[in-house]
Amino acid sequence: MYAKLFEKSFYYALGMTLFCSIVGSLLGGLPYLTIIGALVISLILGMMFQLYRPAITSAEVGIGFISNKFLRLGIILLGFKLNLIDLAHAGVKTILLAMVIVSGVIFLTYNIARKLGVSKQLAILTASGTGICGAAAVMGISPQIKVSKEEETAKHNDEVLAVAIVAILGTVFTLIEIAIKPLLHMSPTQFGVMAGGSLHEIAHAIATGGAGGPVSLSAAIITKLSRVLLLAPAALVIGIWYQHQDQSTSGEKGKLPIPWFMAGFLLASIIGTFVPMPSSVLTWLVKLAYIVLGMAMAALGMSVNFKVFLSSGKKAVVAALTSSVILLVFTIIASKAFF
Repeated sequence: MYAKLFEKSFYYALGMTLFCSIVGSLLGGLPYLTIIGALVISLILGMMFQLYRPAITSAEVGIGFISNKFLRLGIILLGFKLNLIDLAHAGVKTILLAMVIVSGVIFLTYNIARKLGVSKQLAILTASGTGICGAAAVMGISPQIKVSKEEETAKHNDEVLAVAIVAILGTVFTLIEIAIKPLLHMSPTQFGVMAGGSLHEIAHAIATGGAGGPVSLSAAIITKLSRVLLLAPAALVIGIWYQHQDQSTSGEKGKLPIPWFMAGFLLASIIGTFVPMPSSVLTWLVKLAYIVLGMAMAALGMSVNFKVFLSSGKKAVVAALTSSVILLVFTIIASKAFF
């Protein structure tokens, strides 16, 4: 009986989330919507589905499954976007800059958020999205945060809120960086490094880097992907740290939170880099990654609690905004000094 109910719920959820993801992907390719990105548009479309509650109720179990399992699959497939040879050619400077940015911004954003009274869970998700790679980082770090069944709804709300924060701020800073470009007097490479080092989503870095020409765009993508590469080790470190924090308060010892799906992410990047395959296949694998991730984002949107969403995010926004301003200033100085 339960198997039949789950199957029906899953197919309902599959259809709704796939619709949101495909529409999000199409809209995300439009000129004025590119900087928002397909993933965030899919999330918004999922939230709009809540206007028709009967559909959400009938698909509730399937929505939970897709937001969890499809998320991991999407992150694994996203690994095909990483070309390790290109990252190696970028040099030690780029990797070191990415390491400083990821570790520094996560630490800074988390501590500012906690000082302002933001919950530990929302603080680390917002910090991860700001420091690493936006929505994909929030979704990649989230499985490392283990909660009880009673707390799963609150966790979903925090995930959506963190994604919304980094998406909005990333879009705002994209427009700011393009506007101040003439005032910075940077070379194309320096401007690209600044864009890739300071902006949250890959789409944001591409939009800004492209404003500086092909050399700037290439530098932006490489710098941004250097931060994406750090998603796997960051997930492991944050998982261990978060578990240690929980042990300190509860006294219970849990299992080591190894993010096995991140091993798939790295394996996919190795295959994409070293296994000969047509570029069209790699392109389709990356597109599939965004479709699957879009479905997971839509599922999250379908399960968000709007009251919590609107009431608990202000302080997290202040924390992310503060660290984003500091990050922009830092990347301007670093790119001018070292690139």
